[in-house]
Amino acid sequence: MSEWLVLVNPLAGKGRHADQRTRGALAAYGIGADVVVPTTPTAMRIAVDAGVEEGRTRFVAVGGDGTANLVADQLLSHPWSTPPVLGLLPGGSGSDLARSFEIPQRIEDAVATLRGDAIAIVDVGVLEGRWGSRRFVNCAESGLTAAVLHRSMRLPRWLGSVKYHLALGLVYPRVQLATMTVRAGGNEFRGSSLLAVFANGRYFAGGWKIAPEASVSDGLFDIQVFEATKRDIPRLWWLAKSGAHVDEPNIHHFTAETFTLEVADGWPIEADGEYFGEGSIRGSIIRSALSIKILDP
Repeated sequence: MSEWLVLVNPLAGKGRHADQRTRGALAAYGIGADVVVPTTPTAMRIAVDAGVEEGRTRFVAVGGDGTANLVADQLLSHPWSTPPVLGLLPGGSGSDLARSFEIPQRIEDAVATLRGDAIAIVDVGVLEGRWGSRRFVNCAESGLTAAVLHRSMRLPRWLGSVKYHLALGLVYPRVQLATMTVRAGGNEFRGSSLLAVFANGRYFAGGWKIAPEASVSDGLFDIQVFEATKRDIPRLWWLAKSGAHVDEPNIHHFTAETFTLEVADGWPIEADGEYFGEGSIRGSIIRSALSIKILDP
């Protein structure tokens, strides 16, 4: 049994031979790995379970944030005495979790992180709603950006991160503010909002710095509630690219280890590039739940 179990999303990298690229990169760096290519989300979960049953502790997700989310969620459905190790070989349209660890965005470059023993131990968020319960590692959102993501999933994969901008244009005419209540720590927001963000990592949407002050290891969500009008969307959309939006007076910012969001059914929810469902949610943090493999110093 090789050191790593590498799980390849065959659609990663816009469907450009992720399997062959991964095998070639692993061979070039002399990294021992068993490579499997599950073709469905269910098959990916089964492959993770099989690896755990074999006694493995070191896994690699090849793909975007959705692939990393799926692998991490399934890994953490098992009990661990020490956090399992997850390597990231970005190959999706949005590999934002990797950016928080300065992991390169190409499979061929990122494979170097699998050498050595350096890891970052990170927290994992848990979301609960009428649709069930899911873990996430990077960032969860309710509202505008979740609606954009949902629409982008019906656009061609070869568009890459450009599809998020196109999806915004398609969603914008139908955007409505929602009346919501967010409770987190000792803070509360009640009012109309376009978007609520619950970040563990710093980036989303292909490199946009949505939460520049967030930390994956402080046991807290970085929470932002956008009390903005529809007219504000284009300006805030571009400010969020650099993180400059956090200074806007109509964005409420606080941190907490748990939160509740009360909002009408139909308000969309997404996390780590995956559409979870709609409506009200609860969130909590599992401290030091997962180890991310990073580049040795």
